[in-house]
Amino acid sequence: MHVSSRRVFVLQVLAGSTAAYSGALLAQTAPMVDEKDPQAVALGYVKDTTKVDAKKYPKHAVTQKCSNCSLYTGKAGVASGPCGVFPGKQVAAEGWCSTYVKKA
Repeated sequence: MHVSSRRVFVLQVLAGSTAAYSGALLAQTAPMVDEKDPQAVALGYVKDTTKVDAKKYPKHAVTQKCSNCSLYTGKAGVASGPCGVFPGKQVAAEGWCSTYVKKA
């Protein structure tokens, strides 16, 4: 049986598009990091950068937010997005943790 190359191409495009869409959908539905999660507690993660414990993190500045951290991969202008520190979860764009590294 001969399979036309056009048919193979169309099936590959459909499969790739479905995988890309599924990945994007999964990222949108990933759960938020809970501030009480052991890893979040260990890193001082808070959903609101203005609520950081200044005594515990004296180098923190209110201008430091997940949205302007190099580890944050969410889109600009959205309320939350993925972070490399918390795989499979989303962090608040206005949040902060001790792994903060300013975007270049």
